Amino acid sequence: MADEDLDMLSTHELHDRAIRRAEKHLDVRFFWSLLQMIPAAETVSGDEGEGDFDIQFSKGLIYDALHSGDGKLGEALRPAFLDYLRKHPDA
Repeated sequence: MADEDLDMLSTHELHDRAIRRAEKHLDVRFFWSLLQMIPAAETVSGDEGEGDFDIQFSKGLIYDALHSGDGKLGEALRPAFLDYLRKHPDA
């Protein structure tokens, strides 16, 4: 689709297309950049409380991911770690 055609789409349609494309290509970088932009965008759009909440929530998710190998959580996720490493033996 040409740039000028994209400009004619609604924001909702642009969102849906971008999300579908990122999901199809497992584009984690896009999702990460979106997560980084959302709190500021919420503040600019007038919802400062939601922006602050999202920052704290995102920090919690990142912390959880980094420590997902600890204790009972780690044991529960063990099959996921094994599956991932078996699929990527170069690790």
